Amino acid sequence: MRIYDISMPICHDMTVYKDREENRPVCEMTRDYPEGARESKICMGMHTGTHVDAPKHMIEGGDGIDALDLRQVVTECRVLDLTYFTGGITQQGLADKDIQLGEFILLKTKNSFEDAFDPEFVYLGESGARFLADKRIKGVGIDALGIERAQPGHQTHITLFKSGITIIEGLRLKNIPEGRYFLSAAPLSVVDADGAPARAVLIDA
Repeated sequence: MRIYDISMPICHDMTVYKDREENRPVCEMTRDYPEGARESKICMGMHTGTHVDAPKHMIEGGDGIDALDLRQVVTECRVLDLTYFTGGITQQGLADKDIQLGEFILLKTKNSFEDAFDPEFVYLGESGARFLADKRIKGVGIDALGIERAQPGHQTHITLFKSGITIIEGLRLKNIPEGRYFLSAAPLSVVDADGAPARAVLIDA
């Protein structure tokens, strides 16, 4: 059995959305060994690094992350190699991937090979989101810090959430071949939050 860690390590200098300084995690030591033990705390956004979005992120009155059924993110999945794609992933770009009802799809793109934030990152376009919604998949993950970019009305998020599709952002899939795996990507259970960080791993049995 092989376990692949597909999470972003958390540190102050990590890649953050749009390189905004306020998005960087701040770690602080609050107690050290002379006092008997070392303790620290961290301040970071719920959408920093690898994380799961909750419907509340984009839909007023939507469920918070604590309402997520963990069977949505502890499940079989399939990695799709879309590293040849640029811009938005469309319906046409997904049509030949034989996507089945109830699958959890991870989109591996050229984003996984970029260490710095790229404002032209590959994302899931609105037609691609509608296609996945029509396929009634369980969830979708992407190797970008956002599943969409510069889309008025956030239609990719809205389309997926309204179809009950779970969204994971910030995956690192550089060393993961296309294929089937078992995914574990449980987010922190923060009451009524619009998202939460997750430690995402793939298991190849």
